[in-house]
Amino acid sequence: MADLRKGTCRLVVLISGRGSNMQTIVHTIAQESLSAQVCAVISNRADAAGLEWARTQGIETRALPHTDYATRQDFDQALAESIDAYQPDYILLAGFMRVLTPTFVKHYEGRLLNIHPSLLPSFPGLHSHQQALTMGIQWHGCTVHFVTAQLDHGPIVAQGVVPIIHGDTPEDLAARLLSVEHKVYAQVVQWLAEGRVSINEHGTVEVEGIATRAFLPDGAPAVVSTAGEKE
Repeated sequence: MADLRKGTCRLVVLISGRGSNMQTIVHTIAQESLSAQVCAVISNRADAAGLEWARTQGIETRALPHTDYATRQDFDQALAESIDAYQPDYILLAGFMRVLTPTFVKHYEGRLLNIHPSLLPSFPGLHSHQQALTMGIQWHGCTVHFVTAQLDHGPIVAQGVVPIIHGDTPEDLAARLLSVEHKVYAQVVQWLAEGRVSINEHGTVEVEGIATRAFLPDGAPAVVSTAGEKE
């Protein structure tokens, strides 16, 4: 876990597209006056729309096209060097469409987080919305988790849910879930900035002072916290 006694929580965000979760995180940091800073936004696509948005906010950006590298290992090494230049406390994957190598994941153990559009461990990998519809489940959702070498697994920090409605397409479901994704990831960033998040000896996440890490379709917590404030 990052030691935040030194002050501001430094974040590097990785994206591959428009970075809507990244944008919400940046807005939340400003609106809530969090002790956090997005130091850089890095993408594996030079044309990622989120890079231009980040530049308009005065955030440093870097593009590292993965096609410029001969192997996945070469790309991950270059990516790690770019990230480490900013000395981040946490690295946030926000729509970063690359499978990372075990060496990269190990380098950032306990500091690398991702948001996945399903209620993990259900429906890892691609096409999670279609998988949910095919299975006929009635609740779908998103999961913010620490990244491990196993794809779309790792200690769960928070989850949000939305109902599945008769006649939904994968696009309908993705659109309904997006606002919940934004609120859940932004809330996790606030907990990180406050130094509340830890992984216990059993390998599961604890968030000090928070009674529930489940979020409803409107993005509100399922239960108002009763555990008291972090001292």
